[in-house]
Amino acid sequence: MGILNNTVSICQFQVQGPQPATDLATWVGACLARDGFRSIEQTSEELATGWVQLDDYQASDFTGTHSFQHDHYFAFALRRDQRKLPAALLKPYFRQAEEQWLAANPQFKRVPKQQRESLRDAVRGSLFARTLPVPAVYDVVWDTRCNLLTFCSLGSKTVDLFVDQFKKSFESLRLVALHPMARAGQVIDDTLRPALAAANGSASEAVLEQIEANQWLGRDFLLWLMHETMDSAAEYAVNQPGPALAGDGFVAYLNDRLLLAASSETGVQKVSVTGPQDHFNEVRSALQGGKEIYEAVLYLEKQEQQWKMTLKGGVFHFASFRAPAVTLEKDDITDPELERQAVFFERMYLVEEGLQLFDSLLAAFLRERLDTGWASREQAIRSYLAAA
Repeated sequence: MGILNNTVSICQFQVQGPQPATDLATWVGACLARDGFRSIEQTSEELATGWVQLDDYQASDFTGTHSFQHDHYFAFALRRDQRKLPAALLKPYFRQAEEQWLAANPQFKRVPKQQRESLRDAVRGSLFARTLPVPAVYDVVWDTRCNLLTFCSLGSKTVDLFVDQFKKSFESLRLVALHPMARAGQVIDDTLRPALAAANGSASEAVLEQIEANQWLGRDFLLWLMHETMDSAAEYAVNQPGPALAGDGFVAYLNDRLLLAASSETGVQKVSVTGPQDHFNEVRSALQGGKEIYEAVLYLEKQEQQWKMTLKGGVFHFASFRAPAVTLEKDDITDPELERQAVFFERMYLVEEGLQLFDSLLAAFLRERLDTGWASREQAIRSYLAAA
């Protein structure tokens, strides 16, 4: 699902590296056009990848900045078309090609290895030419105010494909995943930076090492939020910049689905707790058994509006991120282009507000987690959950 849908899965990156001092939009448009998507529908090629327009997945020319620029946002999409052949389909055609080759070459009892590869390639090419490629499209929104890029997919192979394609198209730039420690560094006060640095379990700035060495952040955040959900009104105040006003109140809580896991000699043991939760009995039992929460459905509510998302604690990715529905009035005199623009801006406003509430919640947690009294606080939380 794309960024304009009410539900979308997203991960975020910081765009780093030297950019043109002037006319950034023109440069970006030229880069997108150079690596725009080229159809393979009339060919026998297996795979094609390239950029397309956000609201027209057939268009890849990017003539004029209006095709991707919306004020301070650059919005476009990555399209990948791929032909796939089931093994059950390829096998009989390949066997038939081998039999025909042996009939034409009776001096051979078996098809030589090199010839087998040539036959296989020929059969695949022939079948590919008769098979339509299957398209997949992933939306991208680049906020040039803060160089924050939102990508609408969480599949590891898809994310890697996107990062590689971005690097190819924008050679002077690189994407750095907004992993938990990086996000924490953006939301805390300067007074807490020494404590965050001391808690950092990684000696390297490499993203994968930062993620692996700091699993405590997502784990402790979800444990704390589990306790907050059960023991308090779960009310917080906006403390991060964004669409919502500073000091606005909101509610945050876990519900519906939680995943827990623990490592043992026999491997990783997982427990999934689903359905509306009352006293979280199964979750608390799993916690007492040594498991930790690593994924949960999080609700954020502000007045009549509600955001729902599945938070992946190890990487701070947001699966099934559902924001309030975009409701715009339509009439016979409204320009369709203006209407599309209005939908886009309203949608981005709601997405950013939901992430602002999440960041405010994370900041509230970090004020406790980075305090010198956290060890006692954690023990009190676990004791409460065991006795509740």
